Amino acid sequence: MPPVDPAAVLHWFRRDLRLADNPALEWIAEQAAPALFVYLHAPREEAPWMPGGASNWWLHHSLAALGEGLAAQGHSLICVADESAAALIRLCHDHAIRRVTWNRRYEPHLVARDQRVASALHANGIETRTFDDGLLFPPGGLLNRQHAPYRVFTPFWREARKRLIEATSTLNRVPRERLSPHGNGVGVRTQVQDLNLLDPHPWHAKLAAHHTPGEAAAWRRLEGFLGERLQGYPEAREIPGVAGTSILSPHLHFGEIDIRRVVAAALDLTQARPEKSAGGERFLSELGWREFARHILHHFPASDRNALDSRFNEGMWQEDPEGLAKWQRGETGIPLVDAGMRELWRTGWMHNRVRMIVGSLLTKNLGIHWLAGARWFWDTLVDADLANNSLGWQWIAGCGVDAAPYFRIFNPETQAQKFDPKGEYIQRWLGRDHLPSPIVDLKESRRLALERYSAHVKGALRAS
Repeated sequence: MPPVDPAAVLHWFRRDLRLADNPALEWIAEQAAPALFVYLHAPREEAPWMPGGASNWWLHHSLAALGEGLAAQGHSLICVADESAAALIRLCHDHAIRRVTWNRRYEPHLVARDQRVASALHANGIETRTFDDGLLFPPGGLLNRQHAPYRVFTPFWREARKRLIEATSTLNRVPRERLSPHGNGVGVRTQVQDLNLLDPHPWHAKLAAHHTPGEAAAWRRLEGFLGERLQGYPEAREIPGVAGTSILSPHLHFGEIDIRRVVAAALDLTQARPEKSAGGERFLSELGWREFARHILHHFPASDRNALDSRFNEGMWQEDPEGLAKWQRGETGIPLVDAGMRELWRTGWMHNRVRMIVGSLLTKNLGIHWLAGARWFWDTLVDADLANNSLGWQWIAGCGVDAAPYFRIFNPETQAQKFDPKGEYIQRWLGRDHLPSPIVDLKESRRLALERYSAHVKGALRAS
């Protein structure tokens, strides 16, 4: 083992796969500390929500892009598939390092994991320094007047919106070029291929036609959206057949771009271009939903698996394996639903309005548990994010905070007439395919869903 360098730092990359606006890297640069850069693949530590196939595809290519960015500055990215604490201790020992940094993750089970890792490192004489990242406000940083978490989005966003300038004022301007490679790590590089993130069957090859992971791609997408689509965003974001949304969510999920930078760019642009202010405000509020989801998961750590309205946890849902399989394959016989599910399968993505429509059909018309939908989205979406996924599905099912009432049931036919009047979206994803007969009658299944709600949920309310 070489002599310990007291200034050297090992940085543990997680969901911060970028060099710009990275709090931990900015601290390392300010210290002028020689650094070793590491990514650890330990999916079992993320159970029960181990990353799905689409997420792993994105992660593979995002890590490759990060490695190229580091290499351009004389650094190496070490990729290791191993248990986190053991791998970090071994790497620190091998490279004579006594300081480890990382940017925090906020999923409850990973907060507990990180506490265990920190304890193991401290027991081995290794210091740790961690940083807030990926949020505008740290969990618990926005509470109502009763010092309790917000359960409704509108007042949450009203308070957050007043503090956006404050949130973005912490952006650091330290040049990332000041990062110094650690001498013992130069030339040490484990290929991302060694993590085996990609399924041997190349089903994922189709995703590359629709997405480009990486920090540079994230910046291009942000700049293109702000420059070309922000002004028309309030209307265009509702139309699945047009490119009206930013599609920044996978880049934000993997930390390829900082949420504070996205917000700052939108604020700066709308201040300079007042004609874009309406689009800017709507875009900011959508980013606010992302923030809200993370705060909800922090305050209600079981909401990734249990309905926040406990009346929906037992007895409300039906077992229908055949219906679930047909929904997953886009074979329900309902055009807008099948188009959405096939868009998801082919691209790892689905338009947000269509997500609500397919979710409503699953949970209300078919009566299938929202967790079945959440698990399918988790495996097939490139932007699968625990907080967003949990909040979104509970909202659709009517059992979470600030949820759409259970009796609000989307009708895919009227939704198609309103938001895909020319059938462009349906035609794009269904083409000339002959659809089977609908697996459910929309009118009758709506009536039965309301009966279930009245008998079970309202009955539970009366009994209490």
